[in-house]
Amino acid sequence: MKSFARSDALNRLPEQFFAKLTKKAAALSAEGHNVINLGQGSPDLPTPPHIVDAMQQAVAKPKYHRYSPFQGYRFFKEAVAQFYKREYDVDIDPETEVAILFGAKAGLVEISQCLLNEGDTALVPDPGYPDYWSGLALAGAEMAMMPLKEANGFLPDYTELPTEVLNNSQLMFLNYPNNPTAATATADFFRKTVDIAEKHDICVVHDFAYGALAYDGEKPVSFLQTDGAKNIGVEMYTLSKTYNMAGWRVGFAVGNASVIESLELIQDHFNVSLFGAVQEAAQEALLGPQQCVQDLIAIYQDRRDAFINGLRDIGWEVRAPQGSFFAWLPVPNGYSSEAFADVLLEQAHVVVAPGVGFGEQGEGYVRVGLLDSEERLLEAVQRIKQLDIF
Repeated sequence: MKSFARSDALNRLPEQFFAKLTKKAAALSAEGHNVINLGQGSPDLPTPPHIVDAMQQAVAKPKYHRYSPFQGYRFFKEAVAQFYKREYDVDIDPETEVAILFGAKAGLVEISQCLLNEGDTALVPDPGYPDYWSGLALAGAEMAMMPLKEANGFLPDYTELPTEVLNNSQLMFLNYPNNPTAATATADFFRKTVDIAEKHDICVVHDFAYGALAYDGEKPVSFLQTDGAKNIGVEMYTLSKTYNMAGWRVGFAVGNASVIESLELIQDHFNVSLFGAVQEAAQEALLGPQQCVQDLIAIYQDRRDAFINGLRDIGWEVRAPQGSFFAWLPVPNGYSSEAFADVLLEQAHVVVAPGVGFGEQGEGYVRVGLLDSEERLLEAVQRIKQLDIF
């Protein structure tokens, strides 16, 4: 069969680093091994019943069997505005400051194509979510890496970025609570971010995917709570993590009206918004009972505490995550992140994600997802203990 060449844009896409790990884990499972997969980032718990009920009822409505409005239903955008006012006391204009997304991932890839030309530069966290790189590759843009170091709480230090790089950058990606480091940001950090963005004319994109997930009674800060933030950027939110709706593919961007307009324009050419019943269920998620969110945080905190305490008990000195549903763990001396992940997989049948897959600064760490039962997490600890590494 004839093989047609890929476009240059597709050839620029970064290699899927974790494909090899996934393949190895699948092979071990196929051989009958009991593999504990802590390398993924997909929530393991079901969508709350009241959201599922809303979806089931909405599916039967004939109006949703037709094409949705290109830029989504007004009722969902109004729900987003009410959600932001309730949770963060931020005023959002549903008409001009909300774009509905096919999951936040789509928006994070599309925004580079919206705002950047070939040869432009974006500031990207290192380590960070690899799909930032994908959008930049499709746009033909360049990356300037912002190191996230443990000594600085895994926040970028803007004073360490050369003035020339800042002057030449058009876009900045941030993500707090952070994947993969599980760090959270402060209001003071976001104030510095707005100042640097205004000074250098940079559009900030804050990936707020884990916006509900912080521990010990803390609540993550929204970037849009900062004075002036809406003038220089947008925030992207997904229902995947807050409401266990990963498979539903629904999220939104809020903030700067010109960026929202660009996101809606590119989506007009890709698709015809989300299925209306999904938008109605998403409205129920945002405005309906919120006890499910508190229950979810409590489950993740119990898992975090059991897992981290277990690791410390076997001699692994680790930092407890502040937010997200990940733990960012230093590898023992003598191992690279990939080599240590291979040892855990091959000898303990525990899957973790090597930190280097998230960028050069991720070397020396592995990422663990708290996305299995407390019992399975503790079983993973015991398997690691038996390796006698610590």
